[in-house]
Amino acid sequence: MSNTLRPYLNAVRSTLTAAMCLENFASQIVEKHNVPEVEAGNSQEVLLNPLVVSRNENEQVLIESSINSVRVSIRIKQADDIERILAHQFTRFLMMRAESFIILRRVPIKGYDISFLVTNFHTEQMFKHKLVDFIIEFMEEVDKEISEMKLSLNARARIVAESYLSQFV
Repeated sequence: MSNTLRPYLNAVRSTLTAAMCLENFASQIVEKHNVPEVEAGNSQEVLLNPLVVSRNENEQVLIESSINSVRVSIRIKQADDIERILAHQFTRFLMMRAESFIILRRVPIKGYDISFLVTNFHTEQMFKHKLVDFIIEFMEEVDKEISEMKLSLNARARIVAESYLSQFV
């Protein structure tokens, strides 16, 4: 992890750790139903204020908490059109396989690239600190993967351009 990214990820980690104090809470509207209140949004009294942890206007994490669930939405850094396309393709690839990631949502919140939904059942079955570690590691690795894909794409484009232009020399 780079030194410039460390304070941002530490802020996200501490905020997520505090937000993941979840407990079982039945629906106040439908009897014997337990839905993630952050998704349903039926009862305002069980929703907490959403928090935005921002490194800059292009890199943000939105943390929406309720009594029984936390929704984490991530905006990935996209400096140019190539990174925008790569980030879109990469996140779409992951979201198509959301059932393998358990906490990954299929559709992100508007304005964000990818979203996670952690419920009280997830924190009962898995360690809370491991869930936080997974989200933080995901944020590190996505940035790294997109940078590597961009370098690979530029190298391939250079090779193709050289081989095409060598015909005219």
